[in-house]
This record gives sequence, structure tokens and C-alpha cells, in this order.
Amino acid sequence: MPKYKRALLKLSGEVLAGPEQFGLDFDSVHRIGTELAEIHKAGIALSLVVGGGNILRGREVQKLGIDRAQADYMGMLGTVINALALQDVLEKLGVPARVQTAIEMRDVAEPYVRRRALHHMEKGRVVIFAAGTGHPFFSTDTTAALRAAEIGADCMVKGTKVDGIYDCDPKTHPNAKFFPHLTYTEALQRNIEVMDASAFSLCRENHIPILVLNIQKPGCLVGALVRDEPVGTVVEEVSL
Repeated sequence: MPKYKRALLKLSGEVLAGPEQFGLDFDSVHRIGTELAEIHKAGIALSLVVGGGNILRGREVQKLGIDRAQADYMGMLGTVINALALQDVLEKLGVPARVQTAIEMRDVAEPYVRRRALHHMEKGRVVIFAAGTGHPFFSTDTTAALRAAEIGADCMVKGTKVDGIYDCDPKTHPNAKFFPHLTYTEALQRNIEVMDASAFSLCRENHIPILVLNIQKPGCLVGALVRDEPVGTVVEEVSL
């Protein structure tokens, strides 16, 4: 019996790029879609917030002299491309999916409406939230925490390229300490950079556990959500 009944997955755009680090790697997209389909079939109500870093990063565009707000809007459009790709893969795997965007573009997706999103999930559809919050200066991490609170998720999963939270970058520090559990306060005090402070704070205020895991490891996501395996780092009210 899965521990969580309604989960929101925050998926970074870079994960969808695979080894290419830019654009969409369809092998990576299909593999992730297959795991999402397995989670859906296990009866877990699933929603996603997808980033756009594989298409465009607002902060990097700023280096070209483009205004920060304009750059952020450009990044939001990148998340829509990723969301549509995930929707197509899921539907080809037999999983009904809807894309909702915070910036209205009715020809390609629904506008974000909380009650409509809840209705889709009650009908067994995966909902993919795109275009961030619709406002500049807010990250997709903050969007994920916000949407998780709005839909009443009992878990927010942050899919990354590392196995969880460490005290420093494990790629450059081989002796980095791994944390299987942290409290929200500990994550904020340690200035953990895997997510924005505002996202941690939103989850703390709404008592939403955060699971940080390496989504590039095949089966990791299914193991955590369907089989309740001890995968990644759990950030919650009380550290075990």
C-alpha cells in the first residue's frame, strides 16, 4: 500500500535533456514517462511541475542584457514545451494527462484553474503544471510548493541528478555527508541549495513532506512512491 496518496513531482528541465544537456532527449523523457505511468497505475494521484532549464534559463539570458522579467517569461515558455512533451508520452502509454499553464495559451493547454486541476486528478488524470506561477522572479521550485499546497498533496518529490541532500556538492567533494532525513528548519539553516528557501518555507507552513531523489536512476521514483523504499532524503517536520 503506497504511503502517499497524492504526490506532486517537481521535475527539472535538465533531467529531460539527458546526456545532451540541452533540448529534449526522448529516451530520457520516455523512461520518466514509463515510471510515471507505473505510479499512476498504482493508484497514486499524480501531478507535475516541470522546469525549463534544458530550453532556456532566465538568469543566463540576462547576461545578454535582456531584462530579468522578460528573461523569466521566456523561461516560462520553455516549461510549456517540456510539459507538452511529457503529456504526449504519457498519453501514448495509456495515461490520460492534462497540461495547465499559468500564462494563458488556450490553443495548446488549459489555463490553470485549481478546481479544474482537482477535478482532473479525481478522474484519474495526471496534471502537468507549466509556465511557473505566471509571474517573473519566482522559480519553478516555488511553483511546485505552491501547487502542492493548492491541490492538497501529501508529498512533494524533487527529482534531481543527485541521490539526495548532502552538506556539500558530492560531485566535487567525495567525502560529502549524506542526510537521509532533515527538518525544514535544518534545511533552511544549512542553506541547502537543492530548492529555494521560499519553497522549503511553503512546504513547512503546509506540512508537506519533501522527498529529494535522483530521478535519473531507473526505478528510483517508483521505488520511493509505490514500494515505499528508503530512497533519497526526506525533509519533514521531525527528523528521524
